[in-house]
Amino acid sequence: MSSDEQASADPRLGIFLAAAMFVFVIDTSFMNVSISAVVRDLDTTVSGVQSAVAIESLVSAAFILISSKLGDLFGRKRAFVTGLLFYLVGAGSMIFAQGLGAIILFWAVVGGLGASLYLPAMQSLIHGNFEGKERARVFALVGASGAIAAAIGPLLGGFVTTVFSWRAGFLVECLIILTVLAGARRIRDVPYTGDRSVDAVGAALSVVGMGGLIVGVLVWQEGGESVAALLAIGVAGMAGLVYWLVRRKRSGKATLLDPTLFKSKLFTAGATGIFLQQVALGGMLITLPIYLQLVWGYNAFEAGITLAPLSLTMFGVAVIAGKRAGRRRASALILAGFVLLSAAVAILVFIIPWADSGWHLALPLMLAGAGLGLMASQLNNYALSPISEERAGEAAGVTSATGSFGLSFGLAFAGAIMLAALSISFTNMATSSSVLPPAEQQQVADKLEDSAQVMSDDQLQELVAGQPQAIQDEILSINTDARHLALQAALLFTLLASVFGVASAYRMTRLPDPPSTAAETPALV
Repeated sequence: MSSDEQASADPRLGIFLAAAMFVFVIDTSFMNVSISAVVRDLDTTVSGVQSAVAIESLVSAAFILISSKLGDLFGRKRAFVTGLLFYLVGAGSMIFAQGLGAIILFWAVVGGLGASLYLPAMQSLIHGNFEGKERARVFALVGASGAIAAAIGPLLGGFVTTVFSWRAGFLVECLIILTVLAGARRIRDVPYTGDRSVDAVGAALSVVGMGGLIVGVLVWQEGGESVAALLAIGVAGMAGLVYWLVRRKRSGKATLLDPTLFKSKLFTAGATGIFLQQVALGGMLITLPIYLQLVWGYNAFEAGITLAPLSLTMFGVAVIAGKRAGRRRASALILAGFVLLSAAVAILVFIIPWADSGWHLALPLMLAGAGLGLMASQLNNYALSPISEERAGEAAGVTSATGSFGLSFGLAFAGAIMLAALSISFTNMATSSSVLPPAEQQQVADKLEDSAQVMSDDQLQELVAGQPQAIQDEILSINTDARHLALQAALLFTLLASVFGVASAYRMTRLPDPPSTAAETPALV
């Protein structure tokens, strides 16, 4: 980068680039915190809305490698702006949607395609507009902007959903996107000088691989058939992609992404950390808001207030860690982040059965927020630091793809575990009850399973008001116990991802630090 170009890389440029991550996170926050309102307003189910959330992440993950290449070929800035326009269409559709189908088509598919365009373009533009410690600070700013969105998203989304409508939150999002688009003229494009060939087979295999895995989990969540076949297609697609990329590279032909990127241990470790962080985050994002609204009967604003310790702590820690970039080993901060997150989720699993207010959740949510904030401030820069500017686009595509795929996998799998655990628990508890008449046990189990996705505990109490008191108490007890077990099962999945993250981050500490400046250490690959 020339001295003139460096001079143009002022702080406002970093803010506008980081705002793209803000938009992405706040969009998901708005949907998660308003999930019960969407279910009631559109007469649909929790699993249906969960599927829409997972599909959005799936589309962005499945197409992000292709979109990254399109950004290389047609301009990173153009991809950034086009992706934001697609995202604007998706958010705008939520203002007028009258059914789940419209949400899936416009918000999940069109919006997901938009995210797949602008997320890798954003990272490439940061990589090309900044150098050394300034680049690390801007990547930390990206993490902080996501943390800010996570902090105010549940609060703002909960407030406008409760006072006005869940649709008003997406109107706010549209205004934010328009503001970012208005400031896009400040961004200097970063030209691509590498191979401009297109790997169509690799692109198709990436879509089939990631798509098969997530769709398989979603079909399982809905109780559909052919789950094993879909998962097998996904695994085969991913295995075929690896084989295809290695074969094409050896023959000197263009590849969707260069498999030699993974020869960099730093890049591989960073991408792995991003994936595991997003899996854990996705699990928490989908389970906690549902639990608060359907079990505790909280409205969207109360749910947002309860989750505020997580989001506000994440924001504060990400900002502090970003300002101190370079003073501590990035790998040590990432390891500390995964340790804190693991401890927080373990505490949540333990206290869920007896917790009855947000105060009981405050401490573990703060620990989780601190862990996520440390990771958000470090992981992207850790992964991309050893990458040359020429290859930044495809490397950013890989990190964005692993993050989006991890988020969609966490959302889908944790949601599926939660609903499957509910179904099994309702059946087992009802059929083994000594209070419910044998002729009514399966009927009660079926009714609880049907109502679990749309009915709060208070609404269920009103529904059984005409039953004898002993029957009422038994049904409510089964409902409460089953929902506690379901949340614990879903959080155990999140805990598993966090523990794997600890192991991955420990391996990072055994590796040399990534280069802090281009002048001090040249790019490795």
